[in-house]
Amino acid sequence: MPKNELTGRIQTVVGTIDPSELGVTHTHEHLLIDFLRSFQMPEEASERAWVDAKLSMDRLGGARRFPYFLHVMRLLDVDEAIREVLKYKYAGGNSLMDTTTWGLGRDPLALARISRATGLNIIMGSGYYVPISHPADMDTKSEQSITDEIIRDITVGVGDTGVRSGFIGELGNFWPTDQNTIKSLEASAHAAMETGAVVLIHPGFDPDSPPAIIETLTGAGLDPSRIIMGHLELLPTNFAWLKDLAQSGCYLEWDIFGWEDTKAIIPLISDVERMENIEYAISEGFGDKILVGSDVCTKTQYTKYGGKGYAHILENIVPRMRKRGFTEESIQSILVDNPKNAVTFV
Repeated sequence: MPKNELTGRIQTVVGTIDPSELGVTHTHEHLLIDFLRSFQMPEEASERAWVDAKLSMDRLGGARRFPYFLHVMRLLDVDEAIREVLKYKYAGGNSLMDTTTWGLGRDPLALARISRATGLNIIMGSGYYVPISHPADMDTKSEQSITDEIIRDITVGVGDTGVRSGFIGELGNFWPTDQNTIKSLEASAHAAMETGAVVLIHPGFDPDSPPAIIETLTGAGLDPSRIIMGHLELLPTNFAWLKDLAQSGCYLEWDIFGWEDTKAIIPLISDVERMENIEYAISEGFGDKILVGSDVCTKTQYTKYGGKGYAHILENIVPRMRKRGFTEESIQSILVDNPKNAVTFV
C-alpha cells in the first residue's frame, strides 16, 4: 500500500479506517506475547523452583517479584485474550495499540481473529524490542534491511498473512544503549518518514535514556511529534524533567496503570502519582500530548488471576480523574483525540 493511500488513515489488523472511527483508545497493550526470548535462568536454586510452576493462589504474592516465572510471562491463548479484552470493550473501549514486536511472539492472524471476535480496532506494531530479544543475526543486519523490513510490515503485511502494521514499536531500549539499538532506532526513523507511521518507544530505565533516544530519532530526520515516549512511570524523574521532555514535542505516555506492586523488580509509581504527573503536564499546556494504557503483558494483570485487566483505566481511573477535577475536555483528549492524532498516518 503506497504512502499516499495511508495518509490521513489509521491501519488496523483488518484494514484501514477513518480516524473518526477510532474512539476510546489505549495506546500500549499486549493481547498475545511470549517473553521467552527475554528469559534468563536464575542462579539461585530456590528461585529456579518458580520457573515452570503454574500460577496459583499460593504463588500470586511472589509472582511479580520473580521475573523468571514462565507461566506469568506468556500470554498465548487467543480465547483467554478475547475474554479478558472484552471487559475493556464492555467498559467503553473502542481501540487499542498492540505493542508486541518481533521476537515476542507477534501473531498477526490471531490479532485479526481477536479484532473480529470483539469488534475492537486493533493496531499492530513493528520493529525490534530490547537487545536480549534480538535475533542471532542482529549484528550483521544493515540499517537499510531493518528499514525495509518495517516498511514491508506496514505496506505489504507480515510474511504472507496480508495483515499490516499500523505503527512502529514498541522499540525496546536498555541503558546505556548499544550500536544495535541505535541502528534499530535510526532504521525505524527512516521507515516512519517513508510511511508516515508514528514510533512508540520503550526507554531504558534511566532519565537520560528518553532524551538520548529522541536525539537519535530526530538526528535521523524524524519529527519529534511522531514519537511516543512510553513507560514514563518507570523513570525516576521530577516535574522539571517532565517539562523538558514535553517541550521536545513528543507524546507522553503513562501506560502501566493498575500496576503499583511495591515488590515489583522495577520500582513503579502509583496510579495517584500517574494522575499527578498528567495533571502537571496539562497545567503546563501539554494536554494534547498525553496518552495512556495498562501494558497488560503478564497473567498477573488478567482479571482471571486477580489483576485489574484491560478495563482498569475506564472503570476506575476515569471516575477518579473526574473527582480530582479533570475536565471532560481533558479526558476526551487523553482517551480519544490524542491517540487519533498520534496513530493517523501523516
